[in-house]
Amino acid sequence: MSSTPDRPGGSEDPFAVAEALQSVVRDTAAVEREAPAERITETIGTDDCRRDTVVLDEEMLGRRETVRVPTQRRPTPGRRAPLPVAALFATLWAALLTYLPVAAVIGLARTLEGSGGLAGAAHAGLAGWMLGHGVPIGTSIGPLALAPLALTGFVLWRLNRAGLHVTRAIGARRTGSFPRALLVAVVVGCAYALVGALAAILVDGRGTEVSTGVAASRFLALGVLGSLVGALRGTDAISVLARRAPPAIRHGLRSGVVAAFLILAAGAAAGGLAVALGGAQAADIIAGYQTGVAGQAGITLISIGYAVNVSIWAAAYLLGPGFALGTGTIVRLTEVAVGPPPMLPLVAGLPEGPVGSIGTLLLACPVIAGTVAGWALTQRLRFGRDSAWRAARRAGKGSAAVVEPRWSLLVTSGLFAGPVAGVALGVLAWLSGGAVGSGRLARIGPDPVQTGLVAALVVAVSVTLGAVATRAFFRRS
Repeated sequence: MSSTPDRPGGSEDPFAVAEALQSVVRDTAAVEREAPAERITETIGTDDCRRDTVVLDEEMLGRRETVRVPTQRRPTPGRRAPLPVAALFATLWAALLTYLPVAAVIGLARTLEGSGGLAGAAHAGLAGWMLGHGVPIGTSIGPLALAPLALTGFVLWRLNRAGLHVTRAIGARRTGSFPRALLVAVVVGCAYALVGALAAILVDGRGTEVSTGVAASRFLALGVLGSLVGALRGTDAISVLARRAPPAIRHGLRSGVVAAFLILAAGAAAGGLAVALGGAQAADIIAGYQTGVAGQAGITLISIGYAVNVSIWAAAYLLGPGFALGTGTIVRLTEVAVGPPPMLPLVAGLPEGPVGSIGTLLLACPVIAGTVAGWALTQRLRFGRDSAWRAARRAGKGSAAVVEPRWSLLVTSGLFAGPVAGVALGVLAWLSGGAVGSGRLARIGPDPVQTGLVAALVVAVSVTLGAVATRAFFRRS
């Protein structure tokens, strides 16, 4: 059906009719008259007098549906939370979320097997929670100072979230202020140190001895470190610091961290494969405890808490220095000298002796990891950070011309990545070790100095060669 100006498209909307009438009045133009006789006339009938009229009723307009356009909510300056209150609340919440899983794992076996009630389970869970913070626990057999790094990583993640939440609560989000991020980290760390001191007072007693000063210092260090990362992210100060840093340092730092994590991933794969191949021995060790289903589940979960430690030990094994499993022991590719190992499921993957000539190919795993990090460095400098791993696919679609990175930047970044990876792996090797009593198991874990030096040398050479080779191959092809 055809539409008329006064009723467009057959619409019954009175507002559409009104707009059409106004357009008819406005859109007029003079027409040149050629001859009066040829002018076309049209008789207007009486039916046109019955045309619809529009009555603007304010009451009708008030009943029309309205739509509110959503806008971004902004925090009201007058409702910002005080820094001490926000830090204390976020710290207590992070401590509670990290303590409850530990108490559930350790206390499950004790409660169901009749070895103590809820009070004993809570006490044992609190001791294990403090052990995850690196606080040594004095026992009847000596100090227990082997921290489960899986729990430590979970604690750092929750402290990271605490720093981010406190930054938002005080209105410092995306301000780019490094001093405010540092202030948030210090306040959260001090609050977490108070939590650690209180936990040490509760744990210290008969059968478990904990130093309040050591506990407060360890909790303070973890609180500042974990919350600082979140505060830097929240204030966006990390981006400001990255833009101000020289390009060689910025790219070398990123490549060194990538290489360190790739080496850890290779260690985790090797350690997991070794434990899987020794699964029958691990099952026999778990069954030998004779603690029932709940006790065996608790032992399995505790072993999972030390899976990160085993991955670091396996990485040190692939690098060459190896690790110790007691005083006077060593486990490396070319030498294995251990006594009776502890009855833990994770020892099922221990090698029985030095590997042969074919096994020495495992030494190439860290080199391959560093080469991949060097390839990623060159690709990131060519195509940007977001498309470093999709460069080959994008290059085949007729993308724009690629600007090759400078040789000096590649070499400098690759060489700087070596010390970064060496420091990272050395610190992780130091954190993964410890003592289980004062007897034969007083020294467990890799040597941090040897691991860090070897990792720095391997990563510096492999990252540089990988970056330079990627640059040369792309130019020649």
